[in-house]
Amino acid sequence: MGSTYSIKYVHHTGLPAQKDIKAQVEKILADIDQQMSTYRSDSDIEVFNDLPAHRCQKMPASILKLVRVGEQLSEQSEGSYDLTVEPLLNLWGFGPQAREEKVPAAQALAGVRQRVGYQHLRIDRDQLCKDAAVEVDFNSIAAGYAVDTIAEKLEALGIHNYLAEVTGELKAAGKKLDGSAWKIALEVPRDDQQVAQKIIAVDGYGLSTSGDYRNYFQQDGKRYSHTFDARTGAPVSHTLASVTVINPSALMADGLSTLLLILGPERGWDYAEKHDIGAFFVIRADTGFVTRTNQAFERLSGGKTE
Repeated sequence: MGSTYSIKYVHHTGLPAQKDIKAQVEKILADIDQQMSTYRSDSDIEVFNDLPAHRCQKMPASILKLVRVGEQLSEQSEGSYDLTVEPLLNLWGFGPQAREEKVPAAQALAGVRQRVGYQHLRIDRDQLCKDAAVEVDFNSIAAGYAVDTIAEKLEALGIHNYLAEVTGELKAAGKKLDGSAWKIALEVPRDDQQVAQKIIAVDGYGLSTSGDYRNYFQQDGKRYSHTFDARTGAPVSHTLASVTVINPSALMADGLSTLLLILGPERGWDYAEKHDIGAFFVIRADTGFVTRTNQAFERLSGGKTE
């Protein structure tokens, strides 16, 4: 995933050796990388992405699961969230195919948009099929899936007090060695330094933050982020700088934080309220940033915020 991971857990008698736990975690990450990475040409999803229209490929259950989750999020966001935006990311310069970051010509954008749309994907038993030359990008949910998978493995090994984090997506359960809660700091959305804006306690939940403040470019005085609305084929242009979602599933927290960021400060907030999604919004304002926290977020984080 081109990033880092960390696992913290409370040791007790009867657990496997640390090196054995680490080996099992890294096996999970290696398998996910082989299946879902868009940065290696031999991954399952990149082999599928290279297929022309009207072709199918046998896929592992994990990929089919994420395609189904992506379809659900696409339908619920009326097509704004979409797993098939990779050609758009590449065209604008944000994708794995490194190129100049710039606003594309209208004709080029129109051509690429013909290859974007979750409705062009379908699952046929253990195969993933496409009826257009779409390309799938799991970067908005793969890390959350990895966290959930690692958490399941830790629980199976008898580890019930842990903090598992992959590329910034995380899940915490139980308590630290001293009996205190796992505390997570939420950052101010700044690209020049890391500053904690809010600290919450997490027990039994996944947590994901999506923001537009680390990966963007500017052209003619306008800011373009790497967060795309598939309906327009362009980066979002609203004032929502970041969204943090807390959810029993790190996979869903990961996908929903992206979905809410795409929808923006008004539509995203309404969506979170309608679906009882715990969300913490950071919105750009003339004076800096303002925050909004809904009741679901306060409830799921135990109301223990600083």
